[in-house]
Amino acid sequence: MTNSAEQERTFEASLEALERIVQQLEDGDLPLEKSLELFEQGIRLSRECQERLSQAERRIEILLRDNQGRPVASPFKESINDTPERDQDKNENAF
Repeated sequence: MTNSAEQERTFEASLEALERIVQQLEDGDLPLEKSLELFEQGIRLSRECQERLSQAERRIEILLRDNQGRPVASPFKESINDTPERDQDKNENAF
């Protein structure tokens, strides 16, 4: 894939491609050369995803600055519906 095509690929598409590669490698029934090729592609995709996440983080940091350019931090408020205990209760009651 060319550099311009790689740049046009969305984060989600890159992540899906990486997941497919991981699944193929985990299956373990590939020749060595194909495994190495997939591993190299996976490393590239992993780096691409990490770079996009870093760019998003930098953009968020810029957006969350006050009018004097200082970062504004606010605590993350987890809703009661998102707690792991509540999810576990839902799973247990599903049976």
